[in-house]
Amino acid sequence: MSVDSTTASDAAPASSGVIHDIGYQRYTGPRLGRGYAVRSLYAHGVRSAFGFGRSAKAKVFPWIIVGLITMVAVVLTVIRSQTGAAVTTYWAFVGSISILIIFFSAVVAPELVSRDLRGGVLPLYFSRPLTRADYALAKLGALVTAIFLLVAGPMTIMFIGGAFTLTKFSDVWNEFGRYTAGLATTAVTAVVFGSLALLIASLAGRRAVAAAMIAGAFLITTPVYGALRAVAEHAAEEGGQLSAGDAKLDQLAGLVSPMTLTSNVGRWWFEPATPPDEIDVLGPYGPLYGGVALGLAALCVLLLLLRYRKVAR
Repeated sequence: MSVDSTTASDAAPASSGVIHDIGYQRYTGPRLGRGYAVRSLYAHGVRSAFGFGRSAKAKVFPWIIVGLITMVAVVLTVIRSQTGAAVTTYWAFVGSISILIIFFSAVVAPELVSRDLRGGVLPLYFSRPLTRADYALAKLGALVTAIFLLVAGPMTIMFIGGAFTLTKFSDVWNEFGRYTAGLATTAVTAVVFGSLALLIASLAGRRAVAAAMIAGAFLITTPVYGALRAVAEHAAEEGGQLSAGDAKLDQLAGLVSPMTLTSNVGRWWFEPATPPDEIDVLGPYGPLYGGVALGLAALCVLLLLLRYRKVAR
C-alpha cells in the first residue's frame, strides 16, 4: 500500500507572518515633567470646583452658592449706598456667610478626591512623575483657591460699590485697607476650611458620605460653642457679672468651632480695642486663636499627606 508523499506537506502548510503598521508611533515631543502635571491637576481642580468642563447638573449647586453670596454682597452694597454707612465690615462679612462656605466645601471637596478614590484611578496618577504629595497638595491648593474666589468675588463688589460712595481719595484708600483686611480673613478661612474638608473627604470614596461627614464635622461643633457660652452667661445671670473663670470660658469657647475660630482670628487682627465699659469678646487670647488656626491647618495637611502615602498601594 503506497502513501502519497505530498499529503503530509499539504496538511501542514508553511507558516508565515505579516507585520501590520497601524500607525502607532513613539512620542517625540517635549517632556513637560512633574511641574506641568501639578499645575494641570491644580487648574483642573479649580475648574471642577465651579463645574467648568462638567455637566450642567454639576454646575447647579456651586453656582447657587455663588449666587447667594453675591446677592448678600449686593444687598449690603445697596444699603450702604442709600444710608451712607456700612452694615458690616469686610472681615466680619466672611463670618456671616460661613455656613454657605461650609456647604460649598462639603460638595466640592468630595468632588476633587472622592471620585478618584472610588474610581480607582490613583495608581494611574502615581505611575507618572506626579508624587503622592504632589497630588494631595494640588487638590488642596485647588480647594483653597476655590473657597477664596467664592468669597473674594462678592467682597470685591462690596468694595467697588463702597468706593463709589466716597468722595476723597484718602477715604478710598482707607476703604481699600479695610478690603484687604477682608481678603486676609478670607484667606485664613479658606486654608482652615479647605484643609479640614479635604482631609475628611479623602477618607471616603462615596461623595454623599464624604459630604455628610464634612458638614457634620463643621456643624456639630457650633452647638458645642453655643453650649459653652450659655454656661458662662447663665453663671453671669445668677451672679450679676462674669467671674474671671466664666469670662475666660466665654472668650475661649470659640476655639471649638472652625467658624468661630477663623472669625476670631479676623477680630484679633482688625477689630479696634474694646472700650473698658464693654465686654471683651476675645480678651487676651487673640494670639491663641491665631496659633490654633495655624496648628489646625498644619495638622490637617500633615494627616492628608500621610493618608496619601498609604492609599492605592
